[in-house]
Amino acid sequence: MIIKSINLTNFRNHDTYRLECHQNTSLILGKNGSGKTSVLEAIYISTRGKSFRASDHEIIKNGTEFYRIELEYSSGEKILITYDGNNKIFLILDKKSKRLPKKHQYPIVLFLPSDLNLISHAPSRRRDYFDRVFSEFDENYNQNLLKYEKSLKQRNEILKNEFITQDSLFSWNLLLAKYGTKLFNSRQKFIQEINQELTKTYRSIAENADEIEIFYKSEASGLSESKYLNILEENFQKDLLIKHTSFGVHHDDYVFYFNHKIADGSASRGETRSIILALKFIEANLIYDKQHKKPIILLDDVFSELDPTRRRCLIKNFRNHQVIITSVEDFQDNQSSQTA
Repeated sequence: MIIKSINLTNFRNHDTYRLECHQNTSLILGKNGSGKTSVLEAIYISTRGKSFRASDHEIIKNGTEFYRIELEYSSGEKILITYDGNNKIFLILDKKSKRLPKKHQYPIVLFLPSDLNLISHAPSRRRDYFDRVFSEFDENYNQNLLKYEKSLKQRNEILKNEFITQDSLFSWNLLLAKYGTKLFNSRQKFIQEINQELTKTYRSIAENADEIEIFYKSEASGLSESKYLNILEENFQKDLLIKHTSFGVHHDDYVFYFNHKIADGSASRGETRSIILALKFIEANLIYDKQHKKPIILLDDVFSELDPTRRRCLIKNFRNHQVIITSVEDFQDNQSSQTA
């Protein structure tokens, strides 16, 4: 699928805005704070059904009562999204829906400036990153994650009550054990697939013999669903005291290794950026291998963080995809550019 255009109304700081997209690479130019990222956010909502950075009520332009997005693909298919402060409606082929139907979702590889600091981020940021990546190409993973997070939230709410018994947590323990082990198995599998390509892809960027690996760290490692359940039950008194669930895959982490040492502290800034680039290339390939769709590539102001060699590598590896880039500087070469 190729995006032809997108129109915005009352979206973030845009009264109105229209982007005509090139089938290969489109460049959105503008100063910081001009609303470039908002355009990518609108594309993401139109293709994935939700924002990558905020809730809907935060998106409406100050002083207005609604926002509107209209995205058109080159095929002629249009997706109209409106949000009035209470309800978000997707209108596709004269059919209304409160959520973007799965058959109308399209995969995205999103590259944010903060991704370049992924290795040094807190574990929660890495979990969020990989959850988003895995959800892009595996709908079952996304559903298991949503069910796990809902169960975790409910269990934590019950733990805040003054008078509860262990039995009142049993059904939530069952759900956490079920979906927690499913998430662990999926995460372990996907990280193994990434590791199989990571060093080779990194070397194609850095042109050296360095070795890269991601170690998936989880409390659920090697646990069956029943053992997972037992640990939740054994931790009842502890959880009751601290008022939240102390055990589970919501504490997982992904530790990057550079030449058999923890990359955070041993890899240089340039080496770290090459690792993240390699990760993005693998992400795009995984989506294509598993869904047989070429993802649309959204690059938010990352070129200012990359040297010319890595910029060329980025364009080269994504040359067969539709790429939409935001930037404060014009570095284009036969690309379509527009000011935000």
